[in-house]
Amino acid sequence: MRLTSSTGVRSVARGAFNAAAVAGLAGMGLVPAHALAAEADGAGAAPATEVSGVDVEAAKKDAQSPKITAPLRDTPKSISVIPQELIQSTGSTSLVEALRTVPGITFGAGEGGNPVGDRPFLRGYDAQSSTFVDGLRDIGAQSREVFNTESVEVIKGASGAYAGRGGAGGGIYINNKVPNRTDSIAASVGVGTADYKRATLDVNHVIAEGVAVRLNAMVHDAGVAGRDAVNNQRWGVAPSIAFGLGGPTRATISYYHLQSDDVPDTGIPYNNPTFNARTDGRPRILTAGDGRPVKVDRSNWYGVKDRDFRKENVDMATVRLEHDFSGNLHFRNTTRYSESKQDYLWTQPDDSQGNLYYGLVWRRHNSRVSTVESIINQTDLYGTFETGGITHNFATGIEISREESENDSYILSYNGALSATFNRCSAAAIAVYSCTDLYNPNPNDPFLGVISRSNNPTNARTDTKSIYAFDTIIINEQWQVNLGARYDRYDAKFVSARATTTPFARSTFERTDNLFNYQGAVVYKPVAAAALYVSFATSATPAGNALSQGSDPSALSSAINANLNPERNKTLEAGAKWDVFGGKLSLTSAVFEINTTNVRITQADGTVATAGKRRVRGFEVGASGSITDKWDVFGGYTYLDAVLVRNGGAGAAAGLTDGQPFPNTPRNSLSLWTTYEVMPRLTVGGGANYMAKVKGSTNPNLQKFVPSYWRFDATASYVINDKLTAQLNIQNLTDKTYFTQAYPTHYATIAPGRSAVVTLNAKF
Repeated sequence: MRLTSSTGVRSVARGAFNAAAVAGLAGMGLVPAHALAAEADGAGAAPATEVSGVDVEAAKKDAQSPKITAPLRDTPKSISVIPQELIQSTGSTSLVEALRTVPGITFGAGEGGNPVGDRPFLRGYDAQSSTFVDGLRDIGAQSREVFNTESVEVIKGASGAYAGRGGAGGGIYINNKVPNRTDSIAASVGVGTADYKRATLDVNHVIAEGVAVRLNAMVHDAGVAGRDAVNNQRWGVAPSIAFGLGGPTRATISYYHLQSDDVPDTGIPYNNPTFNARTDGRPRILTAGDGRPVKVDRSNWYGVKDRDFRKENVDMATVRLEHDFSGNLHFRNTTRYSESKQDYLWTQPDDSQGNLYYGLVWRRHNSRVSTVESIINQTDLYGTFETGGITHNFATGIEISREESENDSYILSYNGALSATFNRCSAAAIAVYSCTDLYNPNPNDPFLGVISRSNNPTNARTDTKSIYAFDTIIINEQWQVNLGARYDRYDAKFVSARATTTPFARSTFERTDNLFNYQGAVVYKPVAAAALYVSFATSATPAGNALSQGSDPSALSSAINANLNPERNKTLEAGAKWDVFGGKLSLTSAVFEINTTNVRITQADGTVATAGKRRVRGFEVGASGSITDKWDVFGGYTYLDAVLVRNGGAGAAAGLTDGQPFPNTPRNSLSLWTTYEVMPRLTVGGGANYMAKVKGSTNPNLQKFVPSYWRFDATASYVINDKLTAQLNIQNLTDKTYFTQAYPTHYATIAPGRSAVVTLNAKF
């Protein structure tokens, strides 16, 4: 990566990124951690030298987990690393925004579990429950921030050996910021359109030999461009302290808190709901469409400002202990307690009763009051040894966890009648504003109802005990073998809400699974800068995988599901990785097939069985790094052919959706971000995103989908002096109207319009 004499918003400290890369390599067990500790912690560092553009060294080498036992170039998996620098350059403030820099990722609208939180899809598979923070599963439903994020790793393909349950399409791994041995202060203040206001602070301070503290903080308050009434308010703080920096024994204690208070978005209904004729004489004004969102003004928001709310609280406390027995043997133990809370009631623009054909929308409420608690302990032993001239880079570990959730909801009534009573948009429903006009909804309508807590929750619990091992076997300079295996003892329990009739009992369903997953690959290196590989990997999705968080087709909520075996996933992949231009630019490509068996389906006779099958075939290419000393790129293209091979169906619907494409899975997607230094103090850049048509429904007779789209962004940064940089980001440059999420039945989520943000960044 090139060095420059000036700083910039797309510039980061060379020392900091070198330290991150070194720490990552040490974490993989490739080099002696204690020998590199001084450099990784910033000991004796000279004044920070700045580097401009995407840090290809970090992007192509740095994976934080010791389970990755080779540099990323030699790791036989599709892995994209989003460094903090790229997050800053693109103006991303959330995990969803950061992930849009990686093609092949789509986002789904949840179905009652987490309608407005993070629900990413990797290679066509839901990865909401396959999200990890510092290597530990973080299953609580939420919308994640990036103010405390150092990097994000996206690992694609079946990842059961790495992660345990789930992971058919891969996983998302968030790496948080930690203390180092350099005194530094970084701050930013941003203002923009749609009432955008944001400030962040990142302070690292050495308080004694080998002891440092770090504080990251954020406050954010913004509307959504082109959308009425929607608002996002949040603040967060993340203090941490590290002991023993630079020595063989280290400890890090960290805490993370995020609190949000939003007016959530509601989306736009589809144009072809089921038709129900009215008998009150109201004229029909629309005919059935093709299944895309109905054409209305982009600003239309169907909620009620005095009713709709969404609040989140996330708390996470982590203790990590590390010890280097020698340059070739390392120990790491991580313990975390976390609690995630969601509390919301928001409007779903429901079309189930056909009100849309008469110019009306029922303001159906979705609600949730939930708490998810997790306690996890993970121990890793990793390093390097030789047998008969063959080098082994290995990692072994055990993990013990308990995850518990409680989900409750709100009851909404008008004049003593439940809100569902007004779903046909009668005169009485219009009178209490339970329905609104399709073309001219009024967010300021008064709320005339009563909200009460259901106090009838469901409870779920998962206990997992795991053991795993990985080994990269370096036979010679050209050939490597990568092996990995994991065993999970998975115990799940679900307790239903009280029945609505006597004796109002709660039902309990339990299941225990012994999950064994593995991976194997051969890597051939024709030259030192390139690697060709063929790999095979498995994963398994048992009942209750999502702990009742988000959409879970295998929820442990019935005796039927409790008796069904886990879904099984197998990924066959071949790929190539090549560092060109002296290592400045990293190129990747992969072709793959994922087969899922034991899929839970309803059969023709109405019974449920693990008789379904799904298949995804695709390929992808990517590039990250520098084309010239002034021109940097990050992005790629993904093609997915995802088919429901055998999807079941009862009675006349048997086989109806067989051969249909996956929902939430575009056939083609592209993402590109590039920057160019036009003069020493001025850098300009931009991004392009393309997403093909995305289906919400698999029913060929009742399509629900969002159309394809192109989106373009732009950025410019100017170095004011050696401490201050100004940055401009323009999102959705052409003010394109497009949709980001396709719900299976009722609505689609609309994207923001054009917005502009100016940020002043300071470093001391």
